[in-house]
Amino acid sequence: MNIFIWLRQFRVAGYAIFDLTASFLVVYFLAPYLTKLFRKLGVAIPRSSWLFLTLPIAIIVHKIFGISTPLTEQFFFLDGFISIKIFVLLLLVMGLKDIRLVKR
Repeated sequence: MNIFIWLRQFRVAGYAIFDLTASFLVVYFLAPYLTKLFRKLGVAIPRSSWLFLTLPIAIIVHKIFGISTPLTEQFFFLDGFISIKIFVLLLLVMGLKDIRLVKR
């Protein structure tokens, strides 16, 4: 059995714990580099904002590339999952609130 298939079998509320944990860990460790890159472009984004924006960015990327995940499907489902929509939009607001424009 593939190790990733085995790790992804553990779920909470239908979401793979491994996927969520890996996403946040990758963003946590990439955040300083992403912050430096965006600072060169004139935008200051703290690590906390990157962490808040992890799920909203993931949903957008999955939708653009046509990758079906439970969270993506629930977010774009028109007739329900209001709590998911509110949660993701709250994460988006929390992530965007500390982003600042800086002089290069």
